[in-house]
Amino acid sequence: MNLANKITLARVFLVPVVMLFLLIHFDLGSVTFAGVSITYSEIIATVVFIIAASTDGLDGYIARKKKMVTNFGKFLDPLADKLLITAALISLVDRGSIEGWMAIVIISREFAVTGLRLVAVAEGHVIAASPLAKLKTLTQIVAIVAVMLNNFPFSLVGIPFATFAMWVAVIVTIWSGVDYFVKNRKVIQFKRSI
Repeated sequence: MNLANKITLARVFLVPVVMLFLLIHFDLGSVTFAGVSITYSEIIATVVFIIAASTDGLDGYIARKKKMVTNFGKFLDPLADKLLITAALISLVDRGSIEGWMAIVIISREFAVTGLRLVAVAEGHVIAASPLAKLKTLTQIVAIVAVMLNNFPFSLVGIPFATFAMWVAVIVTIWSGVDYFVKNRKVIQFKRSI
C-alpha cells in the first residue's frame, strides 16, 4: 500500500473518532469566551474533522505527483470523503445541531452522483470531479466546522454564520448534483429497442 492510500485510509479511521467525540458526552470540561461555551469534546471532534478533511487534497496530490494512482485509491478516496461528511452530518443531526432534512439532501446528492458514476463506468466513461463539486466539498466542510464549534467565534458578535454556511452548503450541493446530471445526461439516456 502506497503513501497516498495510507493517508486516505487514515481518513477512514478518523471518522469514528469524530463521531465518538461528537456523540458521547465525555466530561472533559469546557472553555468559555465572552459567555459562549464550547466543550473540549467539541473542540477535539472539530480538530480531528479538520485534520481528516485536509487529508483529502493531500492524498490526491501525492498520488498524482509521485505517480501512485491506483484503482484502490480511486475507489477509497471518494468513499472516505463520503464517510467523513455523512458521519459528521448524522452526528450533528443526532445532537440536534442541524435539521435532518439538510443532512438528507446532502447525503442523497452523494448517493445520486455515486450512482451516476457507476452507470458511467459500466458504459466505459469516467466522470471526473468538477470544480463545482470541489466547491461543494469546501462549503460542506466549512459549514460542518462552524456547526461543530457552535458558531464560534461568530456567536460572540451575534452573526449566525453556522446557519448561513449550512444553507450555502445545501444550495451548492443541490447545484452541483444538478450540474453533474445535466452535463452527463447522455450516460443515463435509455436506448430505444427496435
